[in-house]
Amino acid sequence: MLKALMVLHRACWLAFLVILGAGFFLDFTSLWGWLVIALAIALRVALGRVLARAPDPGPPVELDPPVLGRWSALNSPASKVPSHGVRAYGQTYAIDLVAEPLDRPRPGFGWWPPVRPNRDFPGFGAPLLAVADGTVLRAVDRNRDHLSRNSYPALLYLVVEGLFREIAGPGQILGNHLILDLGDGRYAAYAHLRRNSLLVRAGDRVRTGQPVAECGNSGNSTEPHVHFQLMDNPDLDVARGIPFTWREIGVPANGETISVDPTAGRR
Repeated sequence: MLKALMVLHRACWLAFLVILGAGFFLDFTSLWGWLVIALAIALRVALGRVLARAPDPGPPVELDPPVLGRWSALNSPASKVPSHGVRAYGQTYAIDLVAEPLDRPRPGFGWWPPVRPNRDFPGFGAPLLAVADGTVLRAVDRNRDHLSRNSYPALLYLVVEGLFREIAGPGQILGNHLILDLGDGRYAAYAHLRRNSLLVRAGDRVRTGQPVAECGNSGNSTEPHVHFQLMDNPDLDVARGIPFTWREIGVPANGETISVDPTAGRR
């Protein structure tokens, strides 16, 4: 059911764009376009209600953190659930992390410049680690790393761009991504990875703390950051989020900073 609703939802937005484009060349009422939009919104509401009725996921699963060094949290489940405003694509308990080293400030959000190169952000290229022992199910790193969208003008562009990524499916939203099978029906997803940075491929076994990729800025992303989530299914169209906690750290709230010692021993 969830899969069918997700596919139909994307089909509605695609139909709206087709109707919108056809309206420039053909003489017919725009009512059909608005009806399609209304159906797309109704489907999104229905999806949210279905996902909200999910069984209690149980206590948070303890994992190792996926990063080293100093990072701050955005869109954290410690501050709000669902953390990203939607439960779709297994994002109920997802979290975003941006690098915040003391010796290199992260560029702030503002009006100018509209875009920045990824090298301006300290997180770009930072190593990402396996949060637990597992098996690589999906590993994609062919998408380009785009310029930042962390300005008011670029944010408007991101909204429009996001619609096209939504139509194209979750793969275009996540950009370069990695999905690990941790066993017991738990799957860890890393999104927005750097192009050509994957150190593992589908079928590989990974150990806790093993470097697996680098932080990038691909997919539906404003700036180089780590999007991490735990879910109950590797198919993002039907996945439901699972709460997690990072060993000795917990889950940082929005704006809270965590520090993971790079010299500390990893299991």
